[in-house]
Amino acid sequence: MSKIHLSAVIEDGAIIEENVTIEAYAYVGSKAHIKANSTIKQGARILSNVTIGENSKVFSYAIVGDIPQDVSYEDKIQSGVIIGNNAVIREFVTINSGTAKGDGYTRIGDNAFIMAYSHIAHDCLLGDNVILANNATLAGHVELGDYTVVGGLTPIHQFVKVGEGCMIAGASALSQDVVPFCLAEGNRACIKSLNLVGLRRRFNKDEVDILNRAFKFLFRQGNLRENALALLGNTESENVKKMCNFILETKRGIPICKERNYG
Repeated sequence: MSKIHLSAVIEDGAIIEENVTIEAYAYVGSKAHIKANSTIKQGARILSNVTIGENSKVFSYAIVGDIPQDVSYEDKIQSGVIIGNNAVIREFVTINSGTAKGDGYTRIGDNAFIMAYSHIAHDCLLGDNVILANNATLAGHVELGDYTVVGGLTPIHQFVKVGEGCMIAGASALSQDVVPFCLAEGNRACIKSLNLVGLRRRFNKDEVDILNRAFKFLFRQGNLRENALALLGNTESENVKKMCNFILETKRGIPICKERNYG
């Protein structure tokens, strides 16, 4: 059985699965879906067309699914937010619903850890195991790959793509795409190195060494796209291929540091 406080507001039509806890003064809209074993803490607001995955926690005063902060937004399509399993959404986080410029939904994968006061704007796409530290701010249509970490007080410009396994340092400001497995920092942020701490947590030493050699080949000298094309035809590593294809497909460009001191 679910445990719902008498002061919580659950609109007719909301789907509340088994063993859900909804605390005092929380609000759940009519088309919201809260999956099993999740907790909606005091004062949180889960609006219509929001799905919260199993074993998730939404902390006090977070707002999930309100309309976008977009002056061109028109309420003509069904829009909402879809969040995967095992999510942690901390205090005062705001996650806006999608728009007709996307598919109508802002999407967050499994195992998200979104720290207090972070903002995820309309049509963002976040992969699995993503971490946003306090006050991280994602503008509309930002895409974060699996295992990405965004440091605190860091804004990311609209339509930017951050590849799998990246680290964006705290107090940076990112306006271009970041190649998978890299670390970027600064204002404006540029790629400094591989995200070696993250890589060593996920991959064996041989794969980390392969990625390190690939990074040096790609970034040390010459044209980045030409280097990516050359390396793509000469590697068996799927992770290196991800790096090369990302470089070839970028629309906003790759933020290379001016000094280009990549070892």
